[in-house]
Amino acid sequence: MDSAAPYLTNRADDTAAGQVLGLVTSLARAADWLYTHWYLLALAIAVFWGVGEWIVRRLAAKASAERMALELVSNRHFDPSLEEIFRRGVQLARASTAMPWWAPRRAKAVQIRLRADGSAPLRYRVEGPAGGERLLSITPFGPDITVNRARPIVDEPRTHTVRAEFILRGKLISPLRVVPLNPDPLQPLVDAVADLRAELGDLAEIRLDIQRAPKWALRARRLQLMSAARRTERRESQRAARWLRQDASGIEDSLGFQLQQLLSDNPGSGNSRRLVMPPVPRRVEPAEALGKLAEDDHLVRVQLLVMCASNTEGRAEARLAQLQAAFDVFGGRSRWAMRGWRLGPWRFGADHWPTRHGFERRWNLGHCQPPRANWVRLDELTGLLKPPTTNCRLPVLAGDLPTFAFGEPGLLLQGIYRGPDGRERLVATYAEETLFEVGVGKAGGGKTERALAQAIGWAHAGGGLIFVDPHRDSWPRATPFLAHDTLMPRIALIDLNGLGPNPRISSWNPLAMHQGQTAHEVVEAIADAYASALAWDDATAPRALTILTAALTVLVAVNEAACQAGQPEDQSTIFHVRAMLTDAGFRKAALATVAGRLDEETRSWWKSVFPTLPPEAFAVVLNPIARLAANPVTRAFLGQPVGVYNIRAAMDSKMIVWVCPGGNGPTDRLLTALLARDLLRAARSRRDTPEEKRVAFRPYFDELITLTGAASETIAAMFEDLRKYRCHIHGMTQLLARLPAAVRLSLVQNASTLATTAGSKSGVAPITSEWGDDPSPDRVATMDRFEHYVSMNVRGRRIGPIQLRGPHLDDVFAAQARPREVPALERAAQANAGALPLDQLTDRAAQQLGRVAAFLAAHSPAGAAAVHLSKEENEWT
Repeated sequence: MDSAAPYLTNRADDTAAGQVLGLVTSLARAADWLYTHWYLLALAIAVFWGVGEWIVRRLAAKASAERMALELVSNRHFDPSLEEIFRRGVQLARASTAMPWWAPRRAKAVQIRLRADGSAPLRYRVEGPAGGERLLSITPFGPDITVNRARPIVDEPRTHTVRAEFILRGKLISPLRVVPLNPDPLQPLVDAVADLRAELGDLAEIRLDIQRAPKWALRARRLQLMSAARRTERRESQRAARWLRQDASGIEDSLGFQLQQLLSDNPGSGNSRRLVMPPVPRRVEPAEALGKLAEDDHLVRVQLLVMCASNTEGRAEARLAQLQAAFDVFGGRSRWAMRGWRLGPWRFGADHWPTRHGFERRWNLGHCQPPRANWVRLDELTGLLKPPTTNCRLPVLAGDLPTFAFGEPGLLLQGIYRGPDGRERLVATYAEETLFEVGVGKAGGGKTERALAQAIGWAHAGGGLIFVDPHRDSWPRATPFLAHDTLMPRIALIDLNGLGPNPRISSWNPLAMHQGQTAHEVVEAIADAYASALAWDDATAPRALTILTAALTVLVAVNEAACQAGQPEDQSTIFHVRAMLTDAGFRKAALATVAGRLDEETRSWWKSVFPTLPPEAFAVVLNPIARLAANPVTRAFLGQPVGVYNIRAAMDSKMIVWVCPGGNGPTDRLLTALLARDLLRAARSRRDTPEEKRVAFRPYFDELITLTGAASETIAAMFEDLRKYRCHIHGMTQLLARLPAAVRLSLVQNASTLATTAGSKSGVAPITSEWGDDPSPDRVATMDRFEHYVSMNVRGRRIGPIQLRGPHLDDVFAAQARPREVPALERAAQANAGALPLDQLTDRAAQQLGRVAAFLAAHSPAGAAAVHLSKEENEWT
């Protein structure tokens, strides 16, 4: 047994050795087979990779189908802090992981879409997992941001499309340039798309995908960077040692060194070479080698894709070049650069095989597969993590402010806008949204020219208006452009300047009742006009107001009786107030004729109170009327029984009425007050018409300072009330501060459009203060002539203030100028206004008191003997 043990042991060892040798032989054969049939291994690996990629893509597409989209809209006061922007970035990074556990990493991302397609200067959308909607809907930006659920965007195919993917180049561990928030970091991108033209199919879109950094990828990247840093340090130390040895050898072989050795006391020491100690490789510091990748906090991977399209050749390529230049603003030691390579004039990138298919898949599905170099910290992306702020200068696109089209009734011309690309276009606001408008600026600055251009465009589009100009300069300026056969039947000129030896004057009876007015409204309008022009109120002139109101009540009742009797030519006028107060016979006949039309209180006042009044109490009422009668033009204009001027009829029939009061003296102010109050009364009387049937009418008031001096409360009431009756006021003034407080406050409060030309800083400051002094008074004060800053309401939101050039009639409406037809227009305008020679109207006005007296004699119960005209009364008339 003892002799067999070594044999068994040796046999077991031989068996084990044989097994090992067989295994090695099998492995060698297998390796030889694989080497011979390598293509089978490659095919198996490719199949395995392909199946895995197919599964991952299917899962990623399924996860992407459940994405949501939010659109963030900022207002003009949006000015976030760096902390608010950083917190938004943290929200975005956190929301990128709100996906099912089975979702591939490429689907776990939040996408920021910056899009310019003509609908807005730069639309800001956030798309991400549906599970992150609640997190993303509540932003740290406060009320200056509106978050709306966004619908999917479907783009029509364009003829020319270019694509690009941007990656980080340069020193990749260094951060991007810190871009300040003022001006807005988005400003270069906004400027790059500012000249986009939607009518040419222009489109530009930037997509920034944010993905939380996977730990394993970050560790691998750090190991790679540390290894590269150590290799670099070793190479540097080896290079330094090599140069050191070369320097030492050169010194020892030099003539100077050899002479030094010969003169030395120990010359033998020169036969030995100096021992050169090579430099030791410096220790690599992780913070220095890893840079921004040294810390895990707030580190993300990003994917930056850009697509530009157009239906015009070359525009998409030019747009991409502009965006590429815009991204250079963020560049420092690390910068954004287009992925791909260039060969002469050709560039191969996302637009070419084999990368184009992958680009389109990521673009369409929202998948994030960033390059290895695209690691950034959230504070590097502050410029892209928020919508445009108040520090961003946004262009005005055709979608923001419509382009004026001649003859379009829905548009009101505002001015000429010069776009960022130098193109100019006539811009307009929508007529239904332009309720009230205010234009301020120094004399000759172009505010009246702009109002005339707007009024002429509105007239050609079929709209009705009244242009009140105390100086009459606007009428000859506008006539060449209104002298069209289609407009002449609608134009009427009320010219009270009395130019020429025997001017032609229209007529108006404020007390007339033949047009169906309401009696108490007529009385109230005239009494209020008096009070406004003469600064009367219940505290300063209660007796005068009572006397005037009582006299007007009786005269209006007389006119009602005359119209019902079929004798409108026998109506009284405002000049009959004197006869009513001073002629006992006229007063007795009038009261007897209309006794049944007066209420008991009025009859009692005339019976009990009037006889107790002293004669000097009437002077304050009669003096203004005497001044009107002393002026032959106003006496002729107001002294006719049946006047032609009827502003309510003009409103409803879309007439174009030009009113030139003739001055700004006391008499003219009273006449202006009467006209203004009648306009207010007529507009309010439209309540008898259903709202949808009220025709829009636009009064234009030039020189508001002059007009409000006569009727401040009336014009203030117009700015407060007339919107309800589709009567929209446009006012122009040199100084807003010179207007009465009531007018100024109502005007600025309700203005849909505010405009100012150049002027003194104190003169334009009230307007610029409404804009938050942006632009500042200094900037507005130094504008060129005919330049305007204008803020407008379009589709419920404010546009501007933007700088416009005022439209010049000779340029904008050159095709509509008909200077040879001006005489025909003058004749038609006077004929439509019923203008007659001054002397003829004067004679008729002088005879009117006798006609009224005869009517009262015929219809008074007391008979003809009750009416008596004194000699003095006839002479006054």
